[in-house]
Amino acid sequence: MNIRKIIHIDMDAFYASVEQRDNEALRGKPVVVGGSPDRRGVVAAASYEARKYGVRSAMSSAMAIKRCPGLIFVKPRFDVYKSVSGQIRDIFYEYTDLVEPLSLDEAFLDVTENKMNIVKATRIALEIRQKIRQSTSLTASAGVAPNKFLAKIASDINKPDGLAIITPDQAEAFIELLPIGKFFGIGKATEKRMTGLGIHSGADLKTWSEPDLVRHFGKAGLFYYQISRGMDERPVKPDRIRKSVGAENTFDTDVNDVVWMKNYLSELAVEVARRLKKAGAKGRTVTVKVKYHDFETVTRSVTLDHYTGDEVEIGSCSTALIESTQAGIRPVRLLGITLSNLDLDESAPKSGKQLTFRF
Repeated sequence: MNIRKIIHIDMDAFYASVEQRDNEALRGKPVVVGGSPDRRGVVAAASYEARKYGVRSAMSSAMAIKRCPGLIFVKPRFDVYKSVSGQIRDIFYEYTDLVEPLSLDEAFLDVTENKMNIVKATRIALEIRQKIRQSTSLTASAGVAPNKFLAKIASDINKPDGLAIITPDQAEAFIELLPIGKFFGIGKATEKRMTGLGIHSGADLKTWSEPDLVRHFGKAGLFYYQISRGMDERPVKPDRIRKSVGAENTFDTDVNDVVWMKNYLSELAVEVARRLKKAGAKGRTVTVKVKYHDFETVTRSVTLDHYTGDEVEIGSCSTALIESTQAGIRPVRLLGITLSNLDLDESAPKSGKQLTFRF
């Protein structure tokens, strides 16, 4: 059996931490990055001080301020976050070219074979966290494991500023004891359905057959069957040639309000337009991605007769497209917007080969 060494790095309250780093008056205060309550804003990120009050990303700003009346709202500075993210990614590439960014603040790294010829993945994770702190004055948490699923869970165990390791011989026992609500990929709605079926832990989930899980949860049932056994063969995929520009977000809790979702897509369109401008690109095809609570994912697209990078037009197309989905009828855990058919041609970025090594 080939055993890989995977690290998941997750910055701690990234956007909010950057704002607190750059503004001493915000340090130690409950801070939210996002739109203000009077404009039906949405929380993009919350500091740990705000999270103590139950404030979470994707929450409406109005609800956030009800939970924490002293909440401080800060407008997002995506250009700064992107710059800091670039610094962090440069550190990753010191060790491996097999880097799969999930967003500005988190990424998977395959260090099975690495540029430093370091045997222990744990040492690499420690070094990366130290270098991030030295170069950015920010903290990161890391998970080390033999696959992406376990590494992702591990990075959340000792947050903030923590490190957790799940070795291959620990994986089975770890998963069996893990509460269903802690499984990466199982949201609140699915957790409720599972507990209703008597599934409260990994050990409970493992007793179910693949056909039974598929019957109850559709295609996601296969995923649940595999992760209950610690099975995740997905490789770490480095960046490919850019064929699209987009942005998406997975919400802490499933969303049912279509009006809220349309407002969120309008705000997301602003970020997509900013990224297009940064890339010097425009696109013709607007695609909205919707992932429902049960992990079924659908996309809806429209191709324009012209190239666009306009945030209003992107937002208008996106809010129209979501009407052709079951958003609102079915709870939604993720929304995204992508522009493709770009008017640019980029060369391929870094790549590397993947070998196996003793964990």
